[in-house]
Amino acid sequence: MGDRGTSNHSEETDFILVGFRVRPELHILLFLLFLLVYAMILLGNVGMMTVIMTDPRLNTPMYFFLGNLSFIDLFYSSVIAPKAMISFWSESKSISFAGCVTQLFLFALFIVAEGFLLAAMAYDRFIAICNPLLYPVQMSSRLCIQLVAGSYFCGCISSVLQTSMTFTLSFCASRTIDHFYCDDRPLQRISCSDLYLHKIVSFFLCGIIILPTIIVIIVSYMYIVSTVLKMHSSEGRKKAFSTCSSHLGVVSVLYGAIVFMYVIPDRFPELSKVASLCYTLVTPMLNPLIYSLRNKDVKEALRKILGKKNISI
Repeated sequence: MGDRGTSNHSEETDFILVGFRVRPELHILLFLLFLLVYAMILLGNVGMMTVIMTDPRLNTPMYFFLGNLSFIDLFYSSVIAPKAMISFWSESKSISFAGCVTQLFLFALFIVAEGFLLAAMAYDRFIAICNPLLYPVQMSSRLCIQLVAGSYFCGCISSVLQTSMTFTLSFCASRTIDHFYCDDRPLQRISCSDLYLHKIVSFFLCGIIILPTIIVIIVSYMYIVSTVLKMHSSEGRKKAFSTCSSHLGVVSVLYGAIVFMYVIPDRFPELSKVASLCYTLVTPMLNPLIYSLRNKDVKEALRKILGKKNISI
């Protein structure tokens, strides 16, 4: 009797992740797609971190930030993808209350940290291109560590506030989350609490996270473009634009999807799931490809590592 009571209580506190509303036979296709993308995320980001840590030539502020970007991408995609794949593969779509809290907390922490880290990377490129002679002094190791630590700290504070605020809501109407992971907006939809204050605080949090970081990025790149256009060397212009365009591409995809998910009114749940894919899986998969295929130093370091392995074999 005690076991049955415990089981019933567990079922009452579990959430159900609906995932994508597709025919059951397509679930295996979604599983294989997620598996392929997640494998590319693991390979790309672990590979990028390995290359950066093993090659002394990449011991610079830019690659320090890139290594942390790969770590963040790897971590928050790992918070989402494995659980989603389990839901696609098995008939069980449930996630425990503690699991849901943990998933939301970790995802919010790392997605916010990535936003601040991208702003730090934009500032780094601004100093490197606009003030190259002062770059070694201004972008010191101490400042780089402070910027990265600050990104994680802001992510942690934001995540604590968001998670604690979300899970003080009452979920008496339903425990079925119309999404493939635990996120704030889908949880709001199934809450029977008054959401007015919750939405105000959420919008405020989005504002103080998105606005400062996007302003730093835009202003930095306005100065960068102005400086690059004044360069006499066409090769220098090409190299600068190549480095910065890849960063801007990542920023555009990430922030475009986040604005759609958290700023625009929540009227299209299925489109929200597609937008979520952009920053939970697509961006972490593309980041290593963009920064390695368009980066001469990374490609040379990778060739060096692969060359050593071939020789040892």
